[in-house]
Amino acid sequence: MRKYAILLLACMTAAAAVTGCGQKSYKDGTYTAQSQEYVNDEDDSTAGNGYGVVTLTISGGSITACEFKTYELDGTLKGEDYGKENGEIANRDFYNKAQKAVGACDRYAQQLVDKGNIKDVDAISGATVNYNEFMEAAGEALKQAEE
Repeated sequence: MRKYAILLLACMTAAAAVTGCGQKSYKDGTYTAQSQEYVNDEDDSTAGNGYGVVTLTISGGSITACEFKTYELDGTLKGEDYGKENGEIANRDFYNKAQKAVGACDRYAQQLVDKGNIKDVDAISGATVNYNEFMEAAGEALKQAEE
Protein backbone atom coordinates (compact mmCIF):
# COMPACT_ATOMS: atom_id res chain seq x y z
CA MET A 1 0.00 0.00 0.00
CA ARG A 2 2.85 2.37 0.87
CA LYS A 3 4.41 1.82 -2.60
CA TYR A 4 1.15 2.94 -4.24
CA ALA A 5 0.94 6.04 -2.05
CA ILE A 6 4.53 7.00 -2.91
CA LEU A 7 3.90 6.31 -6.60
CA LEU A 8 0.71 8.39 -6.50
CA LEU A 9 2.53 11.25 -4.77
CA ALA A 10 5.34 11.10 -7.34
CA CYS A 11 2.83 11.21 -10.22
CA MET A 12 0.97 14.15 -8.70
CA THR A 13 4.24 16.04 -8.18
CA ALA A 14 5.29 15.40 -11.78
CA ALA A 15 1.89 16.50 -13.09
CA ALA A 16 2.03 19.71 -11.05
CA ALA A 17 5.51 20.47 -12.37
CA VAL A 18 4.40 19.95 -15.98
CA THR A 19 1.23 22.04 -15.72
CA GLY A 20 2.81 24.82 -13.68
CA CYS A 21 0.37 24.14 -10.82
CA GLY A 22 -1.68 27.30 -11.21
CA GLN A 23 -1.41 30.68 -12.80
CA LYS A 24 1.78 32.46 -13.75
CA SER A 25 3.23 35.07 -11.46
CA TYR A 26 3.21 38.65 -12.69
CA LYS A 27 5.11 41.76 -11.60
CA ASP A 28 2.93 44.60 -10.36
CA GLY A 29 2.65 47.50 -12.78
CA THR A 30 0.90 48.72 -15.90
CA TYR A 31 1.70 47.11 -19.23
CA THR A 32 0.63 48.13 -22.72
CA ALA A 33 0.92 46.17 -25.96
CA GLN A 34 -0.42 46.47 -29.50
CA SER A 35 -1.52 43.75 -31.89
CA GLN A 36 -0.24 43.62 -35.40
CA GLU A 37 -2.24 45.55 -37.95
CA TYR A 38 -5.13 43.63 -39.45
CA VAL A 39 -5.64 44.43 -43.11
CA ASN A 40 -8.54 42.87 -44.96
CA ASP A 41 -7.41 41.47 -48.30
CA GLU A 42 -10.86 41.77 -49.82
CA ASP A 43 -12.10 44.85 -51.64
CA ASP A 44 -14.92 45.07 -49.10
CA SER A 45 -14.25 48.14 -46.94
CA THR A 46 -16.97 47.03 -44.52
CA ALA A 47 -14.86 44.09 -43.28
CA GLY A 48 -12.66 46.26 -41.09
CA ASN A 49 -9.00 47.08 -40.82
CA GLY A 50 -6.91 48.20 -37.89
CA TYR A 51 -5.23 47.07 -34.69
CA GLY A 52 -5.90 46.68 -30.99
CA VAL A 53 -4.18 48.02 -27.89
CA VAL A 54 -4.39 46.42 -24.45
CA THR A 55 -3.40 48.12 -21.20
CA LEU A 56 -3.20 45.80 -18.18
CA THR A 57 -2.79 46.66 -14.52
CA ILE A 58 -1.24 44.01 -12.30
CA SER A 59 -1.52 44.33 -8.53
CA GLY A 60 -0.64 41.69 -5.99
CA GLY A 61 0.47 39.47 -8.87
CA SER A 62 -3.05 39.40 -10.37
CA ILE A 63 -4.74 41.21 -13.25
CA THR A 64 -6.84 43.92 -11.60
CA ALA A 65 -7.73 46.08 -14.61
CA CYS A 66 -7.72 45.75 -18.37
CA GLU A 67 -8.59 48.17 -21.15
CA PHE A 68 -8.87 47.15 -24.79
CA LYS A 69 -9.37 49.64 -27.60
CA THR A 70 -9.31 49.15 -31.34
CA TYR A 71 -8.12 51.65 -33.92
CA GLU A 72 -8.35 52.25 -37.64
CA LEU A 73 -5.05 51.94 -39.53
CA ASP A 74 -4.74 55.75 -39.43
CA GLY A 75 -4.91 55.73 -35.60
CA THR A 76 -8.57 56.79 -35.29
CA LEU A 77 -10.27 55.18 -32.28
CA LYS A 78 -13.11 52.84 -33.20
CA GLY A 79 -15.85 54.27 -30.98
CA GLU A 80 -19.48 55.37 -31.26
CA ASP A 81 -18.92 56.70 -34.80
CA TYR A 82 -17.33 53.48 -36.06
CA GLY A 83 -19.47 52.16 -38.90
CA LYS A 84 -20.83 55.55 -39.94
CA GLU A 85 -20.07 57.26 -43.24
CA ASN A 86 -19.47 61.00 -43.03
CA GLY A 87 -21.00 61.03 -39.55
CA GLU A 88 -24.24 59.36 -40.70
CA ILE A 89 -25.52 55.80 -40.55
CA ALA A 90 -25.59 54.94 -44.24
CA ASN A 91 -25.94 51.19 -43.76
CA ARG A 92 -27.77 50.18 -40.56
CA ASP A 93 -26.63 46.54 -40.75
CA PHE A 94 -22.96 47.49 -41.11
CA TYR A 95 -23.22 50.07 -38.34
CA ASN A 96 -24.81 47.54 -35.97
CA LYS A 97 -22.08 44.99 -36.69
CA ALA A 98 -19.37 47.62 -36.20
CA GLN A 99 -20.87 48.70 -32.89
CA LYS A 100 -21.17 45.09 -31.74
CA ALA A 101 -17.43 44.72 -32.34
CA VAL A 102 -16.73 47.93 -30.41
CA GLY A 103 -18.84 46.70 -27.49
CA ALA A 104 -16.98 43.39 -27.46
CA CYS A 105 -13.75 45.20 -26.60
CA ASP A 106 -14.95 45.99 -23.07
CA ARG A 107 -16.32 42.48 -22.66
CA TYR A 108 -12.99 40.87 -23.64
CA ALA A 109 -11.17 43.10 -21.17
CA GLN A 110 -13.63 42.32 -18.37
CA GLN A 111 -13.43 38.58 -19.02
CA LEU A 112 -9.67 38.71 -18.56
CA VAL A 113 -10.00 40.56 -15.24
CA ASP A 114 -12.80 38.27 -14.02
CA LYS A 115 -11.19 35.01 -15.08
CA GLY A 116 -7.55 35.97 -14.48
CA ASN A 117 -6.29 33.80 -17.33
CA ILE A 118 -6.07 34.71 -21.00
CA LYS A 119 -6.87 31.11 -21.99
CA ASP A 120 -10.31 31.49 -20.38
CA VAL A 121 -11.40 34.49 -22.47
CA ASP A 122 -14.18 33.41 -24.81
CA ALA A 123 -14.69 34.77 -28.32
CA ILE A 124 -17.86 36.72 -29.03
CA SER A 125 -19.75 35.96 -32.23
CA GLY A 126 -19.42 38.83 -34.68
CA ALA A 127 -16.24 40.16 -33.06
CA THR A 128 -13.67 37.57 -34.11
CA VAL A 129 -11.14 40.03 -35.53
CA ASN A 130 -11.27 41.98 -32.27
CA TYR A 131 -10.84 38.72 -30.34
CA ASN A 132 -7.70 37.87 -32.29
CA GLU A 133 -6.33 41.38 -31.79
CA PHE A 134 -7.16 41.20 -28.07
CA MET A 135 -5.52 37.82 -27.57
CA GLU A 136 -2.36 38.94 -29.36
CA ALA A 137 -2.04 42.27 -27.54
CA ALA A 138 -3.02 40.86 -24.12
CA GLY A 139 -0.56 37.99 -24.58
CA GLU A 140 2.23 40.47 -25.31
CA ALA A 141 1.32 42.63 -22.28
CA LEU A 142 1.31 39.56 -20.03
CA LYS A 143 4.74 38.53 -21.35
CA GLN A 144 6.04 41.94 -20.27
CA ALA A 145 4.61 41.34 -16.78
CA GLU A 146 5.97 37.82 -16.26
CA GLU A 147 8.39 37.40 -13.38
